[in-house]
Amino acid sequence: MKNYFSSESVTEGHPDKMCDLISDAILDAMIEKDPNARVACETTASPGLIHVMGEITVNGYVDIEKVVRNTVREIGYVSKTDGFDADTCAVLLSINAQSPDIALGVNHSFESKNEFFAEKSDLGAGDQGMMFGYACDETPEFMPMAIVLAHKLTHRLALVRKNNTINYLCPDGKSQVTIEYDDDKPVRVDTVVIAAQHHSGISQGRIRRDIVSQVIESEISAHLLDDRTKFLINTTGRFVVGGPTGDTGLTGRKIIVDTYGGYARHGGGAFSGKDPTKVDRTASYAMRYLAKNIVASGAAKKCEIQVAYAIGVSKPVSLCINTYGTGKWTEQELREIIWENIDLRPTALIDRFNMRRPIYKQIAAYGHFGRNDLDLPWEKLDSVHLFK
Repeated sequence: MKNYFSSESVTEGHPDKMCDLISDAILDAMIEKDPNARVACETTASPGLIHVMGEITVNGYVDIEKVVRNTVREIGYVSKTDGFDADTCAVLLSINAQSPDIALGVNHSFESKNEFFAEKSDLGAGDQGMMFGYACDETPEFMPMAIVLAHKLTHRLALVRKNNTINYLCPDGKSQVTIEYDDDKPVRVDTVVIAAQHHSGISQGRIRRDIVSQVIESEISAHLLDDRTKFLINTTGRFVVGGPTGDTGLTGRKIIVDTYGGYARHGGGAFSGKDPTKVDRTASYAMRYLAKNIVASGAAKKCEIQVAYAIGVSKPVSLCINTYGTGKWTEQELREIIWENIDLRPTALIDRFNMRRPIYKQIAAYGHFGRNDLDLPWEKLDSVHLFK
């Protein structure tokens, strides 16, 4: 039976992703100054204005405005002709300390304050919520093929812009890839959609030729393309106005781009701008780690894991595993293996993945998972032996 699935990605110059990068750049700067900093930082971008807001508690001083301008400059917004200028934009800051009521539960968990529990000095979860992790055997990255290819295209768009291979491109851009499945296996690319911001005066024919040859054919294997594959490039006919001038940006509005491209479920919490005491981030990374190790071990062909926490409580309130009928072990057996061998308390996860480091800006764009180009601890396969 044939089926089709599509996923999208956006470049670092997309206004929403630009805000994610700024928030994570600020987080990295705070953690570098104070590894125990508490950060919940969000950014908005609009014409000529960056607004940073949130709750930050840090032992030390960080020049947030400098971090903002440096990040925007690195993305490539250095001229009003591109729609935004890192040096002339206004930067507005609205920062408070972390709520003492939240800190009360994070600093000392519910268990540590209750005589019936053994744990006496552990962090509580920074919020309630449910987090998902996913892995499958479709690609070497153990990710769904559509999101892997979509990220490769946007990453390539940024590269050919920055190295002047295509010297008329601007920072904003998007991709979308549709994969054809036959009997639940990816067999070909059906459609590629690219929207690439460009300087005025460039013909659509030239843009199409350059994008096809320098981006699409460079990143998608020839065996996945055929004479039926459709290339839809800048289909409005013009994409000169882009970035925050074309659309307001906001941190956390691209959570499906950040994860599995819609192929697996998402708990709803964003990642960028949040320190590792926030289980929205840490537990999502941990569930990806577990799902990937299960699939890599051969225990299942695909695996989705959900975990849930209560604010101020260190141990999860639930753990749910779904192998979609592909598992060699029952889901109950897999769940018991995890409970017996993996400590899912926030402190343990932070230590396991060494998360009190400035490692977050590098993953703010082009996906938090399946990044074989980076040495990310939650992508390691060092628990495969548990599931064999």
